[in-house]
Amino acid sequence: MRPRFSRHWFLVLLSATLLVFAATARAATPPVNIGDVIVTTSERPIKISVAGSTADLNGFARHVFGTHGRYAVVTAAEAQYDLRFTSVAPKQVRVDVRNQAGVALFSQTADGTSDRNALFRAADLAVKATSRLNGFFASRLAFVSTRTGKDDIYVGDVFLSEVTPITADHSAVPSLRWSPDGGRLIFTSYYKNNRPDIYLHDLATGRTDVFASLEGTNTGARFSPDGRQVAMVLTGEGPSEIYVGDPQGRTRVRLTRSDTIKSSPSWSPDGLRILYSGDPGPQLRVISAAGGAPQTIDIGGLSSYAAEPDWSRADPDKIAFTVRAGKNYQVAVASVSGSKPAKIVSGKIPVTDVQEPVWLADGRHLICTAKAANVRLLYLLDTETGKATRLDQSGAFGESSRADVWGP
Repeated sequence: MRPRFSRHWFLVLLSATLLVFAATARAATPPVNIGDVIVTTSERPIKISVAGSTADLNGFARHVFGTHGRYAVVTAAEAQYDLRFTSVAPKQVRVDVRNQAGVALFSQTADGTSDRNALFRAADLAVKATSRLNGFFASRLAFVSTRTGKDDIYVGDVFLSEVTPITADHSAVPSLRWSPDGGRLIFTSYYKNNRPDIYLHDLATGRTDVFASLEGTNTGARFSPDGRQVAMVLTGEGPSEIYVGDPQGRTRVRLTRSDTIKSSPSWSPDGLRILYSGDPGPQLRVISAAGGAPQTIDIGGLSSYAAEPDWSRADPDKIAFTVRAGKNYQVAVASVSGSKPAKIVSGKIPVTDVQEPVWLADGRHLICTAKAANVRLLYLLDTETGKATRLDQSGAFGESSRADVWGP
C-alpha cells in the first residue's frame, strides 16, 4: 500500500522549492559588458568595448564608468554584463548589452551633438538597462573658472572634455543655475555694478539681460522645476529675505519675514516647497512656496552649521548640503523627513574644504567644490561609496567652482 502524502506536506515542499529557486535566481546576476571595455561594479562588474570609432572614445568609455562607483571595469571572465558601444554613423552610437552567458538583453542607438556626446547618451542607456538608475554621463555642466585669470562662466559636459566659454566679464559669480529646459542660465555677478545683481543668459542667442538689480544684494536665483517661478534672495527691504517671482523678473513676492540672514534657496522636486539656509546657525529650513511659517530640517546634531542645500530631483526625501566639521567644511546628505540619519559623504576627497554640492540626475552622485589655499577644484562624488573623481584632471581650467548640472 502506498504511503499517503498529505496536501499539507505537498504545499510545504512546494514552498521550500520555490524559495530555493528564487534564491538561486537572485544569486545568478549576469555580468555587464560595455563596448570593448569589460566593466564590473562593486555591485555590477562590466566589460566595455567600443567598435567602429577611435581609441580615444574606447578609453573614455572605460574612464566614465570607472567614476561611477556602482561599476567596475573588469576582464570578460569576471564581467556581469558585456557592454558594446558601436559608432554607427557620425554622432550616433549603438549600445548592446549582453549577460555573462552572451544573451542579448538590450540594444539601442543614441543620437548626440558630437561623437563623444552620443557615447555619453549610449552609456546612460546602459546604466538604466543594468541598474535601473538614471544615467548622468550626458549631463551638461555650467561652472565658474579662472581659465583666463578671472572668474567667468563656462558650459560643457560633466567630464570637461567639450567646454564653451559663456561670459567674458571677468567678474565674480557668487551663484549660478540652469533653467529646467537647459536653454538659459540665471546667475549673480558684479560685472555691471559694484554690487551683486541677477542676470539671465540665453544660450541660443547669447543675450544676457538684467533679471534683478535692486538696492542691496540680489543673489541665489533659482528656477522652479516647471520653470514658471524663480526663487531668489534680496535685501532691498532691509534684511535678506526669500522672494518668489515670475521667470521674466517683472514681479516678485516676499516669502520670509525675519531679521536673520538667509541664502541658497532650493526647490522641492514638486515645486511646492523651498529649502534654504538661515540663521541662527545657519541651519536648514523649508517653507511652502505659497508662504507660511518655515520649519527647521533636523540633521540629528551632525553640525551646528548647515548651508548651501540642494534638493535631489530623483529622490524627494534626499538633500545634500555643506556642514562644518571641526575647523573644515564637508558635504553631507540627509533625508527631509528625518527617516535616515544625516551623514558626511565627502571624507575621501583629499582637500581641506568641500562645499557647494549639486545633485546629478541619479540621486546618488554629486558635483562639489573642493577648496584649499588658493585652490578650487570640481569633483564628482559618489555619495554611497565616497568615491571621488577630480573633473579637470589636466588643470586646463585653473580654479573651478560653483557648478550646476542640467540633464534630461
